Amino acid sequence: MALGLRLRLGRPEIGRYADRFGLPRSTREQGDGVGVTFLGVASLLIDDGSTAVLTDGFFSRPSLRRVALGTIAPDEARIDATLARAGIDRVDVVAPVHTHFDHVMDSAVVAQRTGARLVGGTSVAQVGQGGGLPDEQVEVVVPGAPMRVGGFRLTWVEGEHCPPDRYPGTITAPVVPPVRTEAYRCGEAWSILVEHDSGRTALVQGSAGFRPGALAGHRAEVAYLGIGQLGVQDRAYIEQYWAETVETVGARQVVLIHWDDFFRPLDKPLRALPYLGDDLDATMDVLTRLAGHQGVGLHFPSVWRREDPWALLG
Repeated sequence: MALGLRLRLGRPEIGRYADRFGLPRSTREQGDGVGVTFLGVASLLIDDGSTAVLTDGFFSRPSLRRVALGTIAPDEARIDATLARAGIDRVDVVAPVHTHFDHVMDSAVVAQRTGARLVGGTSVAQVGQGGGLPDEQVEVVVPGAPMRVGGFRLTWVEGEHCPPDRYPGTITAPVVPPVRTEAYRCGEAWSILVEHDSGRTALVQGSAGFRPGALAGHRAEVAYLGIGQLGVQDRAYIEQYWAETVETVGARQVVLIHWDDFFRPLDKPLRALPYLGDDLDATMDVLTRLAGHQGVGLHFPSVWRREDPWALLG
């Protein structure tokens, strides 16, 4: 029996999970090493004070009406405001986890603003080209081959998008905004493994999908786990997703991402997606049980705050 969507109005109350927020703070001024700043959906700024990696960098967050009925394009004012509030002036790599609009749409603009390389699969490269980035600022990865970025090593492992994938397929021509939402096809769906010279390791799993066995042999102390659309899956799927990600890499702390309503501007308090699109409560029922049985910490990140989940490892 599917956990599924409940055909009702409203949305889960994020306040139910207040005790899951409050990861240890990490400040650059204290020289605390690697920190992670959550910026909504699957946008994570991972930095060590010298080098910065940003997944996705999606900050425009257009309304549901515009996404469904109109054309969409990066909102440069919202992008600039987010970069300023987060204190981001220089990034080394922007790494979209796949190429749906809620991950990749702003990536070329963010790369332009910060001097970053836009890195990912061939679909990401089409977004970069359509966004006006020069060839030397766009890089197509070799799956499974670590890339050195300052004190970090990044490894892209190809997986699957969580079903249903509303815009499947690859992007085969430059995307020049404004465009219809379906122009942002999924492309390659990546798991990104992050290793730092300090010994800290993390998995960034942007979509709640998996390819069985894809992460075998990889290790990560912390998993940033995308849970968007997980609440529409049945219990067996959720359990297998956890097994193929958290259990496979041996993560002892899990931080949940891609749960927030990305049609709402980032300068307003984050809230869960409505029941008509997802069911956070159903997801949490299963994940809370799994984490409890396995002794794994289960957390939500606090937006805008640089955090240190590794501090909980002891």
